[in-house]
Amino acid sequence: MSFNIEREKGKKRVVIVGGGFGGLKLANKLSDSNFQVVLIDKYNYHQFPPLIYQVASAGVEPSSISFPFRKIFGKNKNVHFRMAEARFIWPERNILQSSIGKIEYDYLVLAAGTTSNFFGNKRIEESAIPMKTLEEAIGLRNALLGNFERSITCATDQERHELLNIVVVGGGATGVEIAGALAEMKHYVFPKDYPDMDINELQIYLLEAGDRLLAGMSNKSSEKAAEFLRKMGINVCLGKKVMDYRDNKVILEDGSEIPTRTFIWVSGVRANSIGNLPETSIGRGGRIKVDAFNRVEGCDNIFCIGDQCIMLDGDKQYPNGHPQLAQVAIQQGNLLASNLVNLAEGKALKPFRYRNLGSMATVGRNKAVAEFSKLKTQGWIAWMLWLVVHLRSILGVRNKINVLLNWMWSYLTYDHSLRLILYGRKAKVVIEREKREAETHWGKEEENPDTADSAQPDNQKN
Repeated sequence: MSFNIEREKGKKRVVIVGGGFGGLKLANKLSDSNFQVVLIDKYNYHQFPPLIYQVASAGVEPSSISFPFRKIFGKNKNVHFRMAEARFIWPERNILQSSIGKIEYDYLVLAAGTTSNFFGNKRIEESAIPMKTLEEAIGLRNALLGNFERSITCATDQERHELLNIVVVGGGATGVEIAGALAEMKHYVFPKDYPDMDINELQIYLLEAGDRLLAGMSNKSSEKAAEFLRKMGINVCLGKKVMDYRDNKVILEDGSEIPTRTFIWVSGVRANSIGNLPETSIGRGGRIKVDAFNRVEGCDNIFCIGDQCIMLDGDKQYPNGHPQLAQVAIQQGNLLASNLVNLAEGKALKPFRYRNLGSMATVGRNKAVAEFSKLKTQGWIAWMLWLVVHLRSILGVRNKINVLLNWMWSYLTYDHSLRLILYGRKAKVVIEREKREAETHWGKEEENPDTADSAQPDNQKN
């Protein structure tokens, strides 16, 4: 396989790895520039992470928070999309190795985001249900609904107890939001769907190793979020570190156990890795070290933006790196687009300075916390602000309308209408292609950038 993208005369090529907030902003800003832009992503769509928890809790449909890249850039001949996984870089040769072949670049931008961090605990990694992508959210929805169906037909009280205990690990915004959504399902949805279930047997636990929820926000917001959750019936457990999971039990550091077959892990993230970068370029959490211009340390034409990077010396207000938030990625992508134009024209680059636009988290109906530079609010006002901000951020008019209609329906009827258990099955041709790609491009070939299709210019490959 090959990228099959011809070089355009007079245009330098920018290869962007990752179509999240940062990568998409960068590609959009460069779409009318004098660059040839190649966007690479393992999925063929942009997804909206802040609402992934609503897919997991059957609140919105997956297509409402995703948008195909080819639709975004369909009329722009300057931007090329390829569905592939980036794997290795040869900085000295300006070559990127991917699952579909190699591609030369003039400038490479890494914007591949993060994945769930299990902190080296293999048993937890194998057993827990993460919630970083749409695929994982759909898997969680299937697990939740499947366990509820099973709970009314199981043979023993012990099995029913395990099926009806839900454990969420991680007290950040995602953990708070999924716990709140599950609490609303418990009170408003399950009594109608499962009239023969004793709803009091359904217990939801939110475990946080630290001493408060929403550690990135103020103490007042943390306390209010915990208060909201406890009033909704959530068992909020602070200072509880999860050590293991075995025999359908979550094992805590203090020796206590919680039986469950729904073990949701949203406790941390780690930057997606890419091969052949110097170890000295990798910082805490696997994040790639960059300078004030988002340039990877030790590389002149490789940049990294968003959650995948860490800027230690550029912004004095954030000596340990910027928070891994969408606004950071968007602002870095926006500035990098201008800097790449300046770089190509021999002009000076502008250092990145993050403008904090605030943070927020929703807990449930009429319950949220929001913090801005001059405003901190909780409750209904914060909830309305959360709705407006997130609705505006979703791509596409159709998607905005779909999400708004789902929200209105849920608010007026106290119901979610998307409770389908759908197990996907890959076609044989897809399974065979993935196996072939892994065998071809994830082996000894990575040792030599001059092998196979990399030995030919892009415009001669077929």
